[in-house]
Amino acid sequence: MFARAISLVLAAASASAQAPSAPQPAPSPEQSRAKAVEDLVTANRILADLGVLDGYGHVSIRVPGDPKHFLLARSVAPELVTAADIVEHDLEGNASAPPGTQLFGERFIHAAVYAARPDVQAVVHAHPPTATGFAVAGIPLDRAVLAEVLTTLGSIPIAEYATPSTSELPEAVRKYIKAHDGMLLANHGALTVGADLYSAYYKMETVEHFAKISLVARLLGRENLISRQEVIRLQGLRDTYGIKAPAPICAEDAVVEDAATCQIVQAPSSPGSRLVPDVSPKAAAETDGEIRLTYRELSALIEDAIKNLR
Repeated sequence: MFARAISLVLAAASASAQAPSAPQPAPSPEQSRAKAVEDLVTANRILADLGVLDGYGHVSIRVPGDPKHFLLARSVAPELVTAADIVEHDLEGNASAPPGTQLFGERFIHAAVYAARPDVQAVVHAHPPTATGFAVAGIPLDRAVLAEVLTTLGSIPIAEYATPSTSELPEAVRKYIKAHDGMLLANHGALTVGADLYSAYYKMETVEHFAKISLVARLLGRENLISRQEVIRLQGLRDTYGIKAPAPICAEDAVVEDAATCQIVQAPSSPGSRLVPDVSPKAAAETDGEIRLTYRELSALIEDAIKNLR
């Protein structure tokens, strides 16, 4: 639903911009900025309506033609954002806003991303419930489960816990952002980046969707992991799909000292099979002679045991 909604908005914008008449002159910097502000307001409204952004989430976009500045709303719920709320920031997180304007303390995350990744044009920070649950549990979304995730995001690590709205948080993000387009923030939320607004939105939705599927599979007690050989094949298909990865998948059993060099993916080697069953300890125990009893059955057994002792 999310992707369809965004697609419709962008398609409508694209259609309105196309005219059968003679080619139009290139937009001025002022016009490009105004369009970016309009897109950012729309993005905030749509993401809030679809539940991707909560009241404390935010999305930003780099100023067109000015790589050293980005646009981000002041501290206001995304569903209430208007053009008047959009504030320009530099790559240090300093804002061009009137004194007293309440700003997002997490604007420094956006600044750190834009400074580290010149290719990034948009950033989304949110607190999607399932993905944030994995972040709270300390479980990265790095298992090779879905081909779509492997080709679009690769691995989704967890940045170390940092106090929100402090300099610790951008530092934690810097460790992973050069090699990843999406990450979880320990006990906090999630962050995604893209070459445009649509790409950053889509990746945030993908993170939450992947988290939901992973949770269900683990509750069922079993995951079929994609083999290392198939992961390598999927990585080779990225160029076919026009997907540019910030970093390659780490080699099997590689000792990764710098998180900016490659993406860690949990994918077992299995030359003869594309899928490798991975059974949880609980499920394995159930198939290894474990006896399960209801509370009533256990109570009856205890009661009989006590009677036999008398």
